[in-house]
Amino acid sequence: MDVARIKNPKFLKKLSIEQMNRLAADIRSFLIHKLSKTGGHLGPNLGVVELTLALHRVFNSPKDKLIWDVGHQTYVHKILTGRGDQFDSLRQFHGLCGFPKRSESEHDVWETGHSSTSLSAALGMAVARDLKKENNQVVAVIGDGALTGGMAMEALNDIGHLKKDMIIILNDNEMSIAPNVGAMHNMLDRIRSGDKYNKAKEDLEYLMKKIPAFGGKLASVAERIKDRLKYLLVSGVFFEELGITYVGPVDGHNIEALIDTLNRARKRKGPVLIHVLTQKGKGYKPAEMDSIGTWHGPGPYKIESGDFIKPATSAPAYSKVVNDVLQQMARTDERICVISPAMVVGSKLEGFAKEFPNRLFDVGIAEQHAATFAAGLATQQMKPVLSIYSTFMQRAYDQLVHDICRQNLNVTIAVDRAGLVGADGETHQGVFDISFLRALPNMIIAMGKDEEELRDLMYTALNYNNGPIAVRYPRGNGLGVPIDNDLHEIPIGSWEILREGADAAILSFGPMLQTALEAAKVLDNEGLHVSVINARYLKPLDTALLNQLAARQCPILTLEEGVLAGGFGSSVLEYYAEQKTREIIIDLMGIPDQFVAHGSVKELLEELGLTSEKVADRLRQMVHEQDQKTGGNWQRVTSR
Repeated sequence: MDVARIKNPKFLKKLSIEQMNRLAADIRSFLIHKLSKTGGHLGPNLGVVELTLALHRVFNSPKDKLIWDVGHQTYVHKILTGRGDQFDSLRQFHGLCGFPKRSESEHDVWETGHSSTSLSAALGMAVARDLKKENNQVVAVIGDGALTGGMAMEALNDIGHLKKDMIIILNDNEMSIAPNVGAMHNMLDRIRSGDKYNKAKEDLEYLMKKIPAFGGKLASVAERIKDRLKYLLVSGVFFEELGITYVGPVDGHNIEALIDTLNRARKRKGPVLIHVLTQKGKGYKPAEMDSIGTWHGPGPYKIESGDFIKPATSAPAYSKVVNDVLQQMARTDERICVISPAMVVGSKLEGFAKEFPNRLFDVGIAEQHAATFAAGLATQQMKPVLSIYSTFMQRAYDQLVHDICRQNLNVTIAVDRAGLVGADGETHQGVFDISFLRALPNMIIAMGKDEEELRDLMYTALNYNNGPIAVRYPRGNGLGVPIDNDLHEIPIGSWEILREGADAAILSFGPMLQTALEAAKVLDNEGLHVSVINARYLKPLDTALLNQLAARQCPILTLEEGVLAGGFGSSVLEYYAEQKTREIIIDLMGIPDQFVAHGSVKELLEELGLTSEKVADRLRQMVHEQDQKTGGNWQRVTSR
């Protein structure tokens, strides 16, 4: 079947099981070929082909609500709901989103890019349905990795309490991005081997129904027998003890079994959890053999060999640079340990994990726990490093406030993927952390101009003993600058003048410094000389240098790859306001008050107006305004 021509899922109800199996094979082939060009979440989607087909066969979307946790496994859902013809634009600028998007389709009833949200959302929809006296099914699909999230546990607790009619599909592939860890994972492992339980329970129920005048003491005894049977055959009865009917495990690649199980579950009253066993990457051998998460969300690849197609670069990835510094320092300081919320592979910490397995703690998808765990370590004079993506750090904000900053604990926060990340879009852009970290007392925030300075900032952070430091670094590779084997401390709050110029100044940091330098070079050719300042400490500010710039009375432009609201530029304005500095023109460039969609970082920067051309334009205008403001009293050093 040409899956790109599918318009809606209604046709599935007329297909035989054999036809559905053929369709599953066609969808897998389609995904493997399309994603080899665009990249994307291949492994998760290959694993849910049959499950998605069965869901759309049994339920009637969008009347029935299908809610996908994390959302990176919705490609099959998108194909079945009429978006297969858009897959050439998947995760591309102004193209098909890699996650559920309500504006894309009425079948996307919930948007998400972070894990563990589906159960809370589903319960909300089930309660709304009952309050409005409507008649529809609510189905949440959650992975075993996402189930470790505290939010999912909170939702399960309330679901068992409210006992609303809803179905939970536990998609158990033993992986989130990398292999799952923790007691919850181990409990599910025990349940996987306990599939005799449901068969035995059904047989017992059948026999009891055959007994005449079933009731009284016999019924009480039978219920106790059923309870004992649970503990005998299944070591984990967690869900049923919460008041949620457990069904499974079910083969997640057997369409007939899935359809039968879903049809039975939809007839039950109260919450039902169906435990579905799937294989991540099924149907593509390199992805099936992946044991560490390499094929979770690959870039473009060669189908035949499984080789990834990557741009040629000799520069190391920023996250690998951080890992190498941590390894180097941990060899001489046994207090250094690293905490990761299920992102060991994503943050390239494999080297540290291999060399120091007892000092690398993968806590699963549990960002709040990770932050407070780090705080607990810090109270005992350890040197914890919380390695976390900017977008996932948002989930631990109260812990940053209450547990780390309020107690002024020595926690180093390695903020990975800070700034625009590109194809993952709105839910993953790391553009808010400057704003929300800057508001916290005791917090220091830093970002290096290149991989060499990143090394020194990490070294500085791990030698700092007066509170928390967040060191930001972008996704992708460094600039390819020479690396000094020796590590050096960079004085807290000190900035660096990269380029001198008396006519104006740009304050920037991280990758945007390259944009600032390009703009300054353009203006230099016009006789306008611009200073470029590496504001590597976003907090505290280098107030001595700010005072020098104010004394020059030249225009100042701040440039950042983060939101303007409460960002770095705001802090500069606040300082000058405190100093009652009114003589100079100050302007800010950054991300406006909006969420940033998906696309390449270059395309997104162009759309946001954060290019060297736009920076040069803004500076020309600012210099003109400064001329007018001073009435000609300001003497610029130019060739004009």
